[in-house]
Amino acid sequence: MCRSSGSPPDHQSDHVSSDSVETTVYISTSGGRTIPAHAQILASASPVLEGIIDNLRKYQRLEEAITIPGVPCDAVEVFVNFLYTNRCNEVEMEKFGIHLLALAHVYMVPRLKTQCSKALIGRLTVENVVDVLQLARLCDAPDLYLKCMRLISNRFKPVEETEGWKFLQNNDPFLELEILKFIDESESRRKSTKKHLQAQTLYFQLSEAMDCLYHICTQGCTSVGPHDKEPIKNRAPCSKFTTCQGLQHSIQHFASCKKRVNGGCVRCKRMWQLFKLHSSICDQSPDTSCKVPLCRQFKTKGQQVNNKKEEARWELLVRKVEAAKAVSSVSLPKTKLEHQDYEQEEEPRSFREAMNCHVSVAC
Repeated sequence: MCRSSGSPPDHQSDHVSSDSVETTVYISTSGGRTIPAHAQILASASPVLEGIIDNLRKYQRLEEAITIPGVPCDAVEVFVNFLYTNRCNEVEMEKFGIHLLALAHVYMVPRLKTQCSKALIGRLTVENVVDVLQLARLCDAPDLYLKCMRLISNRFKPVEETEGWKFLQNNDPFLELEILKFIDESESRRKSTKKHLQAQTLYFQLSEAMDCLYHICTQGCTSVGPHDKEPIKNRAPCSKFTTCQGLQHSIQHFASCKKRVNGGCVRCKRMWQLFKLHSSICDQSPDTSCKVPLCRQFKTKGQQVNNKKEEARWELLVRKVEAAKAVSSVSLPKTKLEHQDYEQEEEPRSFREAMNCHVSVAC
């Protein structure tokens, strides 16, 4: 049996005068404890308690206790103290966090509700997450609800073994369905995000390849350069682009490959598409002499292909690469990544993958 308190808590706020706190009301707990409190302070902290007190005052029944059932006596006392002080220590939150969240929701005390949600988020475990989720749903605590859902989604296997989950399956199939739907949507978003990031990486690689190709064909590098300029053979490896060395080897291969004539060389097809992609984004007119091979020829002959679907795919590729080029020119400095195991005879693997994604587009 809980013991009764004899006088209201001595936690009057500085802005509350002695005249405004004269009326005393009593809060009765389910354990039999009676907690006296000042009516005006309770009313100012909770609109629900304000309505109850106004109703008691209207019918001159202020001597009747306000009953708060269903929670421990100590939790009710902590709740009343919070209405006076707007504070709740870690020990109290650890012990009564769930009860205080329910009281904050029922009696519309948003500041306490926020504090309880944050405290419960920090104490979520596989064992208690289902119970806390049910409470968050009942108490309309969206932040806490979302954190619970994410924890269940990320660790569904161990959660599935808990007593809370088994109870949920037997008693709340609608919430179970809601959780399974959230897990399915989360997995779909995860796959979609991963696919999008991979695509963006490829577009940035192709954008860098365009800059690198222009650099090689206009300025020259270690082994390949414009026809009117000799490459500097004793020069150190290019530090401007990660694909420079491999792209130079591809250009040399393209110039001397015998299979290219019959279209039987995959490496030459990649190089051919790079030249075409450059011509699609090159801002020089066909009348000017662009030093990148085949640029003028592609512009003169036009960019159309026989298959409209492939043509649409190619136009989309060009737009994506142009967008990546614009973004990289603003925010991404050109830095060369460390490749200690770099193979001199081939392009980097990621660059080959970028071109393979579009090798089916007709030239």
